Amino acid sequence: MGSTSGFGIGFAVLTGVWVSSIAAQAAAPAATDLRIELEQLRNAKGKIHACLTQDPAYFPDCKADAHALRLSVAADAGHELRFRDLPSGKYALSIIHDENGNGKLDTFARIPREGFGFSGNPAIRFGPPKFDEVVFKVIPGRNEQVIRVRYLL
Repeated sequence: MGSTSGFGIGFAVLTGVWVSSIAAQAAAPAATDLRIELEQLRNAKGKIHACLTQDPAYFPDCKADAHALRLSVAADAGHELRFRDLPSGKYALSIIHDENGNGKLDTFARIPREGFGFSGNPAIRFGPPKFDEVVFKVIPGRNEQVIRVRYLL
């Protein structure tokens, strides 16, 4: 009987440690990542530039936004981008396919000559969409956006 009670105490301690471990894992915040899949790139030349902002005043170019998150990758690196460890919140995303690699969206008569895209894939009218048209929530865990890259010229 002594060995049975020893087993019971050991099992209770082990079970408590196991439950504590599960509770700690459940309480730990999930990594907040954003995976961006690009569709309809017309070629693998140049770079892809992505800008993620929470401030409507700096959308879509994010140039003066000190808090914007930026990512640039070679266009031939694939059709996927990732932002990792993001704070949860509302964001707007803009994408440029900088085919000639000069670091900007080239235009002709104010019409983009290179590819562009936005979160939510809004209809394109005259000029870029408004922040409210493309805003989306990033929540703890995995988040995804599929962006159709558009070319006008």
